[in-house]
Amino acid sequence: MKRKPAASVGKKAALDRRQLVLSGASALMAQFLPSYSTANVRVPYDWNASPPMGAKDGFIDWMKENRGEDAEFLGKRWDRFQELLALHDIWGGRDKRAFLLTPREEFVTAQNRSRAYEWHYLPIGYGVTITGPHTVARMTNSLNVKFDEKVLEIGTGSGYQSAYLSNLTEKVFSIEIIKPLAERTWALYDSLIARGYSEYKAITKMHADGYYGWEEEAPFDKIIVTCGIDHVPPPLLQQLKPGGTMVIPVGRPGSQHVLKINKQRASDGAISVARSDIYNGSSVSFVPFTKLEGDAIKGTHRAD
Repeated sequence: MKRKPAASVGKKAALDRRQLVLSGASALMAQFLPSYSTANVRVPYDWNASPPMGAKDGFIDWMKENRGEDAEFLGKRWDRFQELLALHDIWGGRDKRAFLLTPREEFVTAQNRSRAYEWHYLPIGYGVTITGPHTVARMTNSLNVKFDEKVLEIGTGSGYQSAYLSNLTEKVFSIEIIKPLAERTWALYDSLIARGYSEYKAITKMHADGYYGWEEEAPFDKIIVTCGIDHVPPPLLQQLKPGGTMVIPVGRPGSQHVLKINKQRASDGAISVARSDIYNGSSVSFVPFTKLEGDAIKGTHRAD
C-alpha cells in the first residue's frame, strides 16, 4: 500500500483531533451547535443495497432517490471519495460503501457545514474536533470490520465515526468522556434516526473514561481509539478478543504513530500481540488521552 506521507500526513498533523480546552466553552456554544438538515431517508435501510461507485452522476442520483440527501453535499462526498482512493486511505468494498452512505455534513457545526468534506479537522465545540475524512477512512479500513462484529470506539466526539461504523456492523459501542458533548451527540443520533437513518440504532453509547473500556460489554472484535497515549491501555488489550484488532495512536505528546494491534492466541493458549504502523512510520498529532476523576476531566493517562 503506497502513500504520499508528506502531502497527506503533514496536513493531518497540522490540527489536533481532540483539543480539550474546556474553559470558556460554554460561552461559545451557540456557534457550535450541530448542523441539522431537513432531508429524510426515502427507502428503508438495506444491508444489501449499495450506491453506484462507477460515476459521480450515478452515485448522486441513487443517493437522492434512496436517501433523500442534498446533491451539493453528495457531490462533495464523491469528490472526497476519489481523493481517498487516490491516496489509498480506503480500499475495502464494504468500507467504500460505509463512507459513501455516511452524511458527514450532519456531524459538523452549522457554520462549518459547507466545509464538511474538506481535508481538515473541524471544531465542533467543547474544544474538540471532528477528525479529517482521510484519517477516519484509513483507521477504520485498517480494522477490517466484518458484519456482526462487536466494535468499541473510544471518543464519540461528533458521532461521525460511530455513524460510519454502523454501516459496517450492527454492534457499535462508543464512549465519550465529555458529558455535555456526549448528550448533544446522542440527541443528534435520535434526530437522525427519526429522519430514517435507522442504522444508527446499532450504536450503544456511554459517558465514561474510555481508558478502562467497557467491561460489561467485552470482549470486542475490534477497538478504535481516537486520542493519543504513550502506551496501549491494558484494559483495552484485555477486552480485545483473541484474533481481534485495535487501532490506536501511540507515542509522545503531539506526535503519535497510529498502530494496528493484532491479538492472537496460540494452540497452547499463549497470547501474543503483533504491531504495525498504518502510516508506515509517518506521525500524526492527536490530543492526549484524558482521564476522568469523579465528574471532572483531570490530566491525562500516562505510563508510570
